[in-house]
Amino acid sequence: MPAQAQVSVSFYSHEFGENFPHAFFVMKGRLESGETVDTSFGFTAVNISPGILWGSVKGEVATPKPKYIANSNRHFTVTVDDNKYRQVMELVTKWRNIPQKSYSLGKRNCVHFVSEVIALLGYRFNRDTDFWKKPRSFMEEVLSLNPRLKQ
Repeated sequence: MPAQAQVSVSFYSHEFGENFPHAFFVMKGRLESGETVDTSFGFTAVNISPGILWGSVKGEVATPKPKYIANSNRHFTVTVDDNKYRQVMELVTKWRNIPQKSYSLGKRNCVHFVSEVIALLGYRFNRDTDFWKKPRSFMEEVLSLNPRLKQ
Protein backbone atom coordinates (compact mmCIF):
# COMPACT_ATOMS: atom_id res chain seq x y z
CA MET A 1 0.00 0.00 0.00
CA PRO A 2 1.48 3.42 -0.97
CA ALA A 3 2.27 5.92 1.76
CA GLN A 4 -0.39 8.51 2.42
CA ALA A 5 0.36 12.11 1.61
CA GLN A 6 1.35 14.25 4.52
CA VAL A 7 0.97 17.75 3.13
CA SER A 8 -0.08 20.39 5.61
CA VAL A 9 -1.73 23.61 4.50
CA SER A 10 -1.41 26.46 7.01
CA PHE A 11 -3.36 29.69 6.67
CA TYR A 12 -1.77 32.97 7.74
CA SER A 13 -2.50 36.66 8.01
CA HIS A 14 -0.16 39.60 8.26
CA GLU A 15 -1.37 42.88 9.69
CA PHE A 16 -0.30 46.48 9.12
CA GLY A 17 3.22 47.33 10.12
CA GLU A 18 6.07 47.33 7.66
CA ASN A 19 3.78 45.80 5.04
CA PHE A 20 0.25 45.96 3.68
CA PRO A 21 -2.21 43.53 5.39
CA HIS A 22 -2.15 40.14 3.69
CA ALA A 23 -3.60 36.62 3.75
CA PHE A 24 -1.73 33.62 2.36
CA PHE A 25 -1.12 29.91 2.89
CA VAL A 26 1.91 27.66 3.27
CA MET A 27 2.10 24.02 2.09
CA LYS A 28 4.71 21.62 3.48
CA GLY A 29 5.10 17.87 3.42
CA ARG A 30 5.57 14.97 1.06
CA LEU A 31 3.42 13.55 -1.74
CA GLU A 32 2.85 9.82 -2.29
CA SER A 33 5.47 9.99 -5.07
CA GLY A 34 8.04 11.08 -2.50
CA GLU A 35 8.15 14.63 -3.87
CA THR A 36 8.79 17.20 -1.15
CA VAL A 37 6.37 20.12 -0.91
CA ASP A 38 7.57 23.38 0.62
CA THR A 39 5.87 26.43 -0.87
CA SER A 40 3.54 29.28 -0.10
CA PHE A 41 1.13 31.46 -2.05
CA GLY A 42 -0.69 34.72 -1.66
CA PHE A 43 -2.43 37.01 -4.13
CA THR A 44 -1.36 40.64 -4.14
CA ALA A 45 -1.10 43.79 -6.18
CA VAL A 46 2.12 43.91 -8.20
CA ASN A 47 2.71 47.43 -6.84
CA ILE A 48 1.20 48.62 -3.58
CA SER A 49 0.11 52.15 -4.44
CA PRO A 50 -2.86 54.48 -3.94
CA GLY A 51 -4.19 53.13 -7.25
CA ILE A 52 -5.60 50.08 -5.48
CA LEU A 53 -8.08 52.38 -3.72
CA TRP A 54 -9.66 53.50 -6.99
CA GLY A 55 -9.93 50.37 -9.10
CA SER A 56 -8.31 47.25 -10.45
CA VAL A 57 -4.53 47.05 -10.80
CA LYS A 58 -2.06 44.39 -11.92
CA GLY A 59 -2.08 41.42 -9.57
CA GLU A 60 0.05 38.35 -9.06
CA VAL A 61 0.28 35.14 -7.09
CA ALA A 62 3.43 35.61 -5.04
CA THR A 63 5.45 33.48 -2.64
CA PRO A 64 6.05 35.19 0.71
CA LYS A 65 9.63 35.11 1.98
CA PRO A 66 10.47 32.99 5.07
CA LYS A 67 11.06 36.07 7.27
CA TYR A 68 7.65 37.47 6.27
CA ILE A 69 6.00 34.13 7.10
CA ALA A 70 7.81 34.00 10.46
CA ASN A 71 6.45 37.47 11.31
CA SER A 72 2.87 36.56 10.38
CA ASN A 73 0.04 34.94 12.34
CA ARG A 74 -0.73 31.28 11.66
CA HIS A 75 -4.44 30.68 12.22
CA PHE A 76 -4.98 27.01 11.39
CA THR A 77 -3.47 24.03 9.59
CA VAL A 78 -5.12 21.14 7.77
CA THR A 79 -3.66 18.03 6.14
CA VAL A 80 -4.53 17.20 2.54
CA ASP A 81 -4.10 14.20 0.27
CA ASP A 82 -2.41 14.24 -3.13
CA ASN A 83 -5.69 14.89 -4.94
CA LYS A 84 -6.51 17.98 -2.86
CA TYR A 85 -2.93 19.19 -3.19
CA ARG A 86 -3.24 18.98 -6.99
CA GLN A 87 -6.58 20.81 -6.85
CA VAL A 88 -5.02 23.60 -4.79
CA MET A 89 -2.18 23.88 -7.31
CA GLU A 90 -4.73 24.05 -10.16
CA LEU A 91 -6.46 26.90 -8.32
CA VAL A 92 -3.11 28.70 -7.92
CA THR A 93 -2.57 28.34 -11.69
CA LYS A 94 -6.08 29.65 -12.38
CA TRP A 95 -5.36 32.77 -10.30
CA ARG A 96 -1.97 33.24 -11.98
CA ASN A 97 -3.71 33.25 -15.35
CA ILE A 98 -6.48 35.75 -14.58
CA PRO A 99 -6.30 38.52 -17.20
CA GLN A 100 -4.79 41.79 -15.97
CA LYS A 101 -5.74 44.04 -14.23
CA SER A 102 -6.54 41.22 -11.86
CA TYR A 103 -6.24 42.70 -8.35
CA SER A 104 -9.19 44.58 -6.90
CA LEU A 105 -9.17 45.58 -3.24
CA GLY A 106 -12.93 45.08 -2.97
CA LYS A 107 -13.55 42.21 -5.42
CA ARG A 108 -10.41 40.10 -5.90
CA ASN A 109 -7.74 40.39 -3.24
CA CYS A 110 -5.68 38.07 -1.03
CA VAL A 111 -8.67 37.22 1.17
CA HIS A 112 -10.75 36.23 -1.87
CA PHE A 113 -7.85 34.02 -2.98
CA VAL A 114 -7.49 32.16 0.32
CA SER A 115 -11.29 31.90 0.66
CA GLU A 116 -11.35 29.84 -2.54
CA VAL A 117 -8.68 27.52 -1.14
CA ILE A 118 -10.60 27.22 2.14
CA ALA A 119 -13.77 26.28 0.24
CA LEU A 120 -11.87 23.84 -2.00
CA LEU A 121 -10.62 22.05 1.12
CA GLY A 122 -14.19 21.65 2.37
CA TYR A 123 -14.36 24.38 4.99
CA ARG A 124 -16.92 27.13 5.35
CA PHE A 125 -16.48 30.87 5.08
CA ASN A 126 -18.97 33.72 5.12
CA ARG A 127 -19.56 34.88 1.54
CA ASP A 128 -21.18 38.02 2.97
CA THR A 129 -18.32 38.76 5.36
CA ASP A 130 -17.43 42.29 6.36
CA PHE A 131 -13.78 41.20 6.44
CA TRP A 132 -12.72 41.03 2.76
CA LYS A 133 -10.17 43.76 3.52
CA LYS A 134 -9.20 42.48 6.99
CA PRO A 135 -7.20 39.24 6.70
CA ARG A 136 -6.84 38.49 10.41
CA SER A 137 -10.52 39.11 11.14
CA PHE A 138 -11.48 36.96 8.14
CA MET A 139 -9.35 34.06 9.40
CA GLU A 140 -10.85 34.38 12.88
CA GLU A 141 -14.31 34.27 11.32
CA VAL A 142 -13.38 31.11 9.38
CA LEU A 143 -12.27 29.51 12.65
CA SER A 144 -15.60 30.39 14.28
CA LEU A 145 -17.53 28.84 11.36
CA ASN A 146 -15.47 25.63 11.44
CA PRO A 147 -15.15 24.42 15.05
CA ARG A 148 -13.10 21.36 14.01
CA LEU A 149 -10.27 23.61 12.82
CA LYS A 150 -7.55 24.08 15.38
CA GLN A 151 -5.05 26.88 15.70
